[in-house]
Amino acid sequence: MSKNSKIRTIIHSSATAAATAGAGLAQIPGSDNAVIMPIQIAMIMSIAEVHEQALSTTAAASMLTAASAGIVGRTVSQALIGWIPIFGNAINATTAFTITESIGWAVNAILTLD
Repeated sequence: MSKNSKIRTIIHSSATAAATAGAGLAQIPGSDNAVIMPIQIAMIMSIAEVHEQALSTTAAASMLTAASAGIVGRTVSQALIGWIPIFGNAINATTAFTITESIGWAVNAILTLD
């Protein structure tokens, strides 16, 4: 499997896991962050490993913080509509997936520069 294929698989599977958590916990505002953040940190560390770079959990968390400007928007959307059954689940899943994908590709671009 090529490096790009590995990275694509890591990012897509992490985004899918984040979407699942987002959908399942939509009616409890903020509760999915405790599940999604470790998924995103593990994704960042896995991408770094493919690039043959070692990242500590702390360094990966710092990269997540730097790359996750959209988390504020997701939190706002969850507070406004996340509590609505079915619709809120779909919106929360979609935003969790999209933000996780974006973070993954942003981190990959940063690690490609090194």
